[in-house]
Amino acid sequence: MKSLIEIVTPAPSGSLHGNRITALRWQDFLEKLGYAVVVTESWSGEDAAMLIALHAYRSHSSMMAFHEQHPNRPITLVLTGTDLYRDMADHVEVLRSMEVADQLIVLQSSALDSIPAYLRHKARVIYQSVRVDIPNKILSADFQIIVIGHLREEKDPFCIARSLPLLPLNSKISVLHLGMAMNEQMERAALGYNENLEHYQWIGELSHVDTLKALSQSRLMVISSRMEGGAHVVSEAIALGVPVIASDIPGNRGLLGDDYLGYYPVGNEVELASLLSRAETMPDFYSALKKQIDTRRDLVSPNREMQSIQELMIQLLGN
Repeated sequence: MKSLIEIVTPAPSGSLHGNRITALRWQDFLEKLGYAVVVTESWSGEDAAMLIALHAYRSHSSMMAFHEQHPNRPITLVLTGTDLYRDMADHVEVLRSMEVADQLIVLQSSALDSIPAYLRHKARVIYQSVRVDIPNKILSADFQIIVIGHLREEKDPFCIARSLPLLPLNSKISVLHLGMAMNEQMERAALGYNENLEHYQWIGELSHVDTLKALSQSRLMVISSRMEGGAHVVSEAIALGVPVIASDIPGNRGLLGDDYLGYYPVGNEVELASLLSRAETMPDFYSALKKQIDTRRDLVSPNREMQSIQELMIQLLGN
């Protein structure tokens, strides 16, 4: 009989939130490794051999219930950016979840520095992989830049829009912005920029396949987040070989490397505009970004992630 593993994620079924995508990818790997796997929003009460929880704060009650019912069964906790860079300081549940977990998973190397020293021995990095079979074709004569992510405050989603009026008048840069507005204020702002900026287009949420296709056809991706645990869109850009301009935060550094040339200070549209202009007008700079992205591609290979998950299972379940 197959061992049952339950994966708990607060992201609802059918959503394109990073936590849901991570949960489904882990489900696929674990099933290929021979386990029975269910994905739920909170612990179902099923007789699982292991609980894998995404989000220390929002999955806290599931972790505690499972631990109380099965004190000797392993719990793996996948830490998110909001866990590490926001909620840990304000919510004791985050630390309690980390203490109860047998293994802590972070999605990029810089996140290890944010884990309290007394818990760091339980932590390991498992990079998120991307399986791509979409050709990397640039179809537009313009210099298309893509921004992918739901519109919410921690993403600083409109830094790109604020940067556009600062570009040279002869710039061919155009921006395609994908992602659902998470409140009315964000939607109004996006529609306003749509109306007032000639080279900015917000089109809301697309399917994952269509999002990857749009990314593959872009010259650059911009990720402007104020906090990230390790954004899956960065892994997707790496897999597709699309250079990234990124806010200078640990979550981006842990994926792109400390020596990456494409960082700008968080929230600084002037520096963002300067980097975008350099990428558009200086082929050597663009080529250097592309080369740095290409050297990271092995980090996001499915075989690597599957092997890391298999090693985790052997350690915790012994099979």
